[in-house]
Amino acid sequence: MTITDATALPERQDAPGALYRLAGVTKHYTQKGRRVNALAGVDLEIEAGDFVTIQGPTGGGKSTLLQLLGALDRPSSGSVRLGEVDIAQASASRLGRLRAEEIGFVFQGFNLIPTLTAAENVDMGLEPLSLGRAERAERVAEALEHVGLADRADHRPGELSGGQQQRVAIARAIAKRPTVLLADEPTGNLDESMRDEILALLQGLNDEGLTLVVVTHDSAVARRAKRRLRLSDGTVQDITR
Repeated sequence: MTITDATALPERQDAPGALYRLAGVTKHYTQKGRRVNALAGVDLEIEAGDFVTIQGPTGGGKSTLLQLLGALDRPSSGSVRLGEVDIAQASASRLGRLRAEEIGFVFQGFNLIPTLTAAENVDMGLEPLSLGRAERAERVAEALEHVGLADRADHRPGELSGGQQQRVAIARAIAKRPTVLLADEPTGNLDESMRDEILALLQGLNDEGLTLVVVTHDSAVARRAKRRLRLSDGTVQDITR
């Protein structure tokens, strides 16, 4: 697929190719009066349809890299291209549309609203899109069915297990039909059995063509990926075996 800076995003295409291109990416910030170099000249390509995991020590730059891939931040220098859009140069409104329409997010803490039902939480993810009520309802139902929670649509997060809550979070992310799903420790709050269920779900989505980029400390998660990266001291190493 190709993403451009035009007002309307083009239709998705199935042809493989580089979805992300990072060149010379650095990111630094000031913490307690000292400069922290989170990323130090990262060059990286991620192919459309890939399943990539990112491992590394705490403070090694993993979350910073994921924020750049998610258009939540800009690099200090270098370019981060998603399709034809350079995240470093695009306007704030363009990045907002990119996040809303093309990028799905899943986090360790689920980030569900406790007073809303599963269906209402999924629907919240569609609010930035210009969709009619009927299409929103159709997408919510489809996403919950996809993650195996059609019969839990009216349940609130407190009535669901941790694994089910993460399934709702994944449904919220995929309801917008994104190009890429970015996940930050998606199994970090789950026991081994629930971890494997979520992994199987993510792998199924990848088998259907969704690009996955997952930050994880869990080697059991990383081993399921097609491509494994290690990020340490702000630099990336491909450790795929």
